Amino acid sequence: MKKMLVLALVALITLGAVAQTKKDSKKPVFTTIKELPITSVKNQNRSGTCWAYSTLSFFESEILKKTGKTYDLCEMFIANKDYMDRAIYKVRMHGDSQFSQGGAAEDVLDVIKTYGICPETAMPLPGTLTGDSLANFNEFFTVMTPYVEAVSKSTAKKMSNQWKKGLQGILDGYLGECPEEFVYEGKTYTPQSFAASLGLDWNDYVSITSYTHHPFYTSFPVEVQDNWRGGRSYNVPMDEMMRIIDNAIDKGYTVAWGGDVSEEGFTRQGLAVAYDTKKAQELTGSDQARWLKLTAAQKKNAIDSLGINAPEIVPTQEMRQEGFDNWELTDDHGMHIYGVAKDQNGREYYLVKNSWGETGEYKGTWYMSKAFIALKTMDFMINKNAIPKDIRKKLGI
Repeated sequence: MKKMLVLALVALITLGAVAQTKKDSKKPVFTTIKELPITSVKNQNRSGTCWAYSTLSFFESEILKKTGKTYDLCEMFIANKDYMDRAIYKVRMHGDSQFSQGGAAEDVLDVIKTYGICPETAMPLPGTLTGDSLANFNEFFTVMTPYVEAVSKSTAKKMSNQWKKGLQGILDGYLGECPEEFVYEGKTYTPQSFAASLGLDWNDYVSITSYTHHPFYTSFPVEVQDNWRGGRSYNVPMDEMMRIIDNAIDKGYTVAWGGDVSEEGFTRQGLAVAYDTKKAQELTGSDQARWLKLTAAQKKNAIDSLGINAPEIVPTQEMRQEGFDNWELTDDHGMHIYGVAKDQNGREYYLVKNSWGETGEYKGTWYMSKAFIALKTMDFMINKNAIPKDIRKKLGI
């Protein structure tokens, strides 16, 4: 009797396990193909500084690859210097340019080349000056934006430089003063000498994009508002853009990615898939008339119910261009690509470090399908040595 009870219990457990496996069969199970070293996940919190966090994370990985040393570089140093530069540009343009929290990887590189960089410990930690534990730019930009707008649209016939002192006071009050000199691991540095000590050649970094409104194998400033510095990107066909990313990961280089995360396929749980909604509606048993009547939330739930079986778009160059021209492909977010994985269906994804803290199912990492990256990349920064030789030759770099 006891033996029969044990066997029955085993059978129930087995059936439960099978049922659970069946229930979870649509949930992705990832196998890592390659994972490169990165520094710890940070949290930009209530600040539009993904561009600073993602690009500094990229440079931290570059330093790890080159020297084996781990650094925590200071995002607020970058923000302090960059917002002043951006305000000066807006004033020079008599207000005819955007002044916002957003930015680009080029901002970080230019700030480092011009002003240097410091470690996180050389400035107040983000948010601490306003009694917060993380960055919070709500009050900061509420104060700063009207100031910059007023100066840039002044009716004065001649501007003095005093407005810069006022703005610097706001920047320092909320972000902390950028040090002229500091001690790190027993040595005294300036921001410029610290940048020089990190072991990187700051001229090694280039930006890549892929559009047809400019000739391939030339460079141009991608026409988005946050590219106010006019940083130029090398233009390559979409398949070569993807080959550059894959070659970089294969050779041990990471990628500072910028692109569109406003799509339904980008979830807060750590997944990004380029859903083919037309095929998805067929798989969910919805004809077009019924599908169109569903709310956005209902459509998302229907697609999510398919799990890893949800069909993806096959991206094309034409789709990328159309998305850019009709404002569907937007410049939303900066993240850090550092590896490759695949799910149980064989679909490949990039491992992408986010700057929203250890959130989502994967503690701050997003699994972004290769199709999603191909379709939704605005541009990315990379070490030029990570580009395949044949493409470098075409670009003349």
